[in-house]
Amino acid sequence: MKFASFSLRRALCGYWKAGDVPAERPSGRTAFYRFAADSRGDVAILFGLMTLVLVMLIGLAVDYGRLVNARNQTLEATDAAVLAGARALQTNGGDQAAAIKVAQAFYKQAVESRLSLVSNSDTINFAVTDNGTAVISNGNAQISTPFMSVAGVKTLPLLHADGSDYAKAVLAVGGNAELNLEVSMMLDVTGSMAGQKLTDLKSAASDLVNIVVWKDQSKYTSKIAIVPFAADVRLPTKIFTKVQSLTSSTSKPCVVERTGAQKATDAAPAANAYFMVDNSKNKSSLTATCDLSNASSELLPLTSDTSALLTKISGLTTYGGTAGHLGTAWAWYMLSPKWKSIWNLVAADAVPAAYGTDKLKKIAVLMTDGVFNTQYNGNGYSVNYVDTPPLNPSCPDATNGCSSAQASALCTQMKAQGIEVYTVGFQLGNSQLAVNTLKNCATDANHFYNSTTGDALKAAFRDIALKISTLYLAQ
Repeated sequence: MKFASFSLRRALCGYWKAGDVPAERPSGRTAFYRFAADSRGDVAILFGLMTLVLVMLIGLAVDYGRLVNARNQTLEATDAAVLAGARALQTNGGDQAAAIKVAQAFYKQAVESRLSLVSNSDTINFAVTDNGTAVISNGNAQISTPFMSVAGVKTLPLLHADGSDYAKAVLAVGGNAELNLEVSMMLDVTGSMAGQKLTDLKSAASDLVNIVVWKDQSKYTSKIAIVPFAADVRLPTKIFTKVQSLTSSTSKPCVVERTGAQKATDAAPAANAYFMVDNSKNKSSLTATCDLSNASSELLPLTSDTSALLTKISGLTTYGGTAGHLGTAWAWYMLSPKWKSIWNLVAADAVPAAYGTDKLKKIAVLMTDGVFNTQYNGNGYSVNYVDTPPLNPSCPDATNGCSSAQASALCTQMKAQGIEVYTVGFQLGNSQLAVNTLKNCATDANHFYNSTTGDALKAAFRDIALKISTLYLAQ
């Protein structure tokens, strides 16, 4: 029994030694165990299975690599395109259609070496946003996946569907540009600006305010001052009492030139550096009058209050003569740190920073529609100039000379302090004297605009706003 039992166990396990003789033919179960115990061919089966897995992994890697390569090229191309488009906005006067064409051209060139995509799947395009101060990409593209298609995935998008990959280039000012800005705008509100011309000016100046004054002023600031001018400049009463030498009170807080050594400097008001009042209408006594009879034309010192700036611009009305040198001078004073004690009377926020301050730009924008033709004698009386010859006017009765010459002298000194000066002419006609005065005042030829229409005036102000902006990728 022992022998039989031993032989049975050996038979069931499927092996015998030499000389072993089974008691009987193996059953079906015994054959199964013998097959299960046979390890011949195992390596071949495992190798086949592993090869299939490896081929699948390699295929996935190839498809993924193609996707990553095409995606990176596309992202780099859209970044370059929006930057090029935004830069075009800075240099072409804000022509949005032209900027989009530039972006499209840069994108097309940048993807020439990209892997082939699914036919007609590239819908990436560009648009100008944010009130004309940014260029953004949108759309997507698809790449084929030869290996993944076995699993039913025939194509993959290059960019995320939620738009997080869209590129955006922004022309930023103020906080987003990591730069402080102080901008002073001299605006011509003389009689010749009445009607549609004043409407066009209001639109252009408001546009600049909306671009330049950034919403977040927490770290970096962008502030603007408004200087309306005609035959004189109207001041806040608390300022008027500090800049002229009259001791009697007056309800007409307008000033004109000052005489003496400080006539073309930004020295703060003081003895021998006070301003004359406009005495043109009351020549019998030195009592201030105002060509700018409406208080809405009072100048507004530096502020980042967009509402106040837009309200000031919208309330402008037109008056008489053109004393452009006065507007030029007060546009400078708005930016001068020497006037700290004066502007502090209005608001601490109105005080300009020191010249040469790090990460600060001081900019003057001087706008007029004609020849500077009003100047004054030593008693504050307005006197006319003799337009003969027209390019070299004579003002024999004016204490400080002709208005155009005074403006040029003031601009020279202003630019010497590091202030960037833009000048904008509006429908100057054939007045070469007006053109020359503005050209002389501008920092260079690229800072002078000669606008002939309302649209051109708005384009000039927008171009100035874009030029003083900093270009960066927002996403």
